[in-house]
Amino acid sequence: MNHKKFLIIGLGNPGSKYEDTRHNVGFLVADQLSRNYKGHWEDERHGFLSQIKIKGRSVYVLKPTTFMNRAGKAVSYWGQKLNLKSPDQILVLVDDIHLDFGVCRLRKKGSSGGHNGLKDIEEKMGRRDYPRIRIGIGNDFHAGQQINYVLGEWSSKEKEELPFILDQGVKMVQSYVTVGADLTMNEFNK
Repeated sequence: MNHKKFLIIGLGNPGSKYEDTRHNVGFLVADQLSRNYKGHWEDERHGFLSQIKIKGRSVYVLKPTTFMNRAGKAVSYWGQKLNLKSPDQILVLVDDIHLDFGVCRLRKKGSSGGHNGLKDIEEKMGRRDYPRIRIGIGNDFHAGQQINYVLGEWSSKEKEELPFILDQGVKMVQSYVTVGADLTMNEFNK
């Protein structure tokens, strides 16, 4: 992989109502990434966009404003607008209830795992072979309470650990755009 341009998509829901919810951890990593590289957000079509440079590569960080269930619309639009030719130029940051809280894993492809944001991206792009960093939010909820859990705010214990998780997510993105998926997976998917 020797690309010079990448689109990093943090998944979440726009608006202050969702700001501190588990479902928005993709937005939080995107914010941290932009902040670390002195980017600033522009209100663009289908999302907020921050353009940064990581070791000579142009990195566009996107926070879709289409809501989670319509994230594919923003990803598809910006993939075309930026003229990205390969699915590995796209990297999605997504919350995952199937991983313990704080565990981050890079996958080169995969199923949506029931995640509506990934499902919509899959539908609009017509493919599953795009990479994603899955950020574990745990699954400490009773049957039928999944929506309340993912749209719930972080516990005080989770809030304490969140800066380390966001830092880990940012390091994984940096690694991905500079050395590629395989080396990043070897280093971080422990």
